[in-house]
Amino acid sequence: MSVTKKLLGLTLAGGLIMGLAACDAPADTPAGEAAGGDIESVGISMPTRELERWINDGEQLKANLDDAGYTTDLQYAENDTDTQISQIQNQIASGADVLVIAAIDGSVLSPVLQDAADEGITVIAYDRLINGTPNVDYYATFDNYLVGQLQGQYIVEQLDLDNQEGPFNLEPFAGSPDDNNAKFFFSGAWDVLKPYIDEGKLVVKSGNEPTSNDDWASVGIQGWESAGAQDEMENRLASFYTDDKVDVVLSPNDSLAQGISEALVSNGYTPGSDWPILTGQDADKASVINILADKQSMTVWKDTRKLGEQVFTMIESLKAGDEPEVNDEETYDNGEKVVPSYLLQPEVVVKDDVQTKLIDSGFLTAGDVGL
Repeated sequence: MSVTKKLLGLTLAGGLIMGLAACDAPADTPAGEAAGGDIESVGISMPTRELERWINDGEQLKANLDDAGYTTDLQYAENDTDTQISQIQNQIASGADVLVIAAIDGSVLSPVLQDAADEGITVIAYDRLINGTPNVDYYATFDNYLVGQLQGQYIVEQLDLDNQEGPFNLEPFAGSPDDNNAKFFFSGAWDVLKPYIDEGKLVVKSGNEPTSNDDWASVGIQGWESAGAQDEMENRLASFYTDDKVDVVLSPNDSLAQGISEALVSNGYTPGSDWPILTGQDADKASVINILADKQSMTVWKDTRKLGEQVFTMIESLKAGDEPEVNDEETYDNGEKVVPSYLLQPEVVVKDDVQTKLIDSGFLTAGDVGL
């Protein structure tokens, strides 16, 4: 395990120095950094196989680590927090030196991460911040507030809100209330869109209009489930749009956008001028197919290969006894500490970008999306 070893001099007759004793690394020092070169085993905890992106993330990171000679254990918890806790406990018991955790609920892991800290294990939060514990050493993610800003700015540009009076009918959605990232996504978009709502250029006919960023969970969809978004959109359409059309739907990610798209189809909307602006995130294959078919307007692409590479680089730094590189030590306060973070930059993908950004880069193949 990653425990710093120090030689303690024991003076015996004739001046012979011998004996070896262990002492723990200081509590505020990441375990891997203290040990330097003692990193061999990595536990990877991913939330679910239900979303394509988590499969890609987990398998890519595992492959990178396996190729470099690490022993890895990749687990998926299928969106069950008790399962994730149990899997992490097993990884601790099996001798993991580093834990990479994409939390299902970042507020419930404090006890198991105390167990990890007691064993000197370094914890890297992967794309979702882990809250309420001092025992998370690093955080690697994309600039999640910027993700929302890009979605909001796209809506502003497509509707030409700086020049058009409107009003345009907007329906906002947010991500799962137990996902810390969901607030950042929504806040980024809402900070862009709220001034146009206040001016009356955007109107939320359903009344599902958060009064502030802090009220974002009121439009959240539990578990990021497509079916939940579809049901909610169908309810709004049936209740508020029998004699009118929705012009734009703020969806924070692709899984929700896919459900919203199904609801639009079932309510008689057809791709083209009749179709509302519909945002997304992740560049899932199904949503890229929808973008090509004019059933989704855009997605914010987070090249998760780069995220996996960054986490791999962090682990390599720990193995070398170095402090991993971070570029943000101010933003991500988990309630116990500001977690040193590395933020990567997302980018918008629209129909005309699919070939040049997603396929030419190797993120997707032409066959994945029917090209």
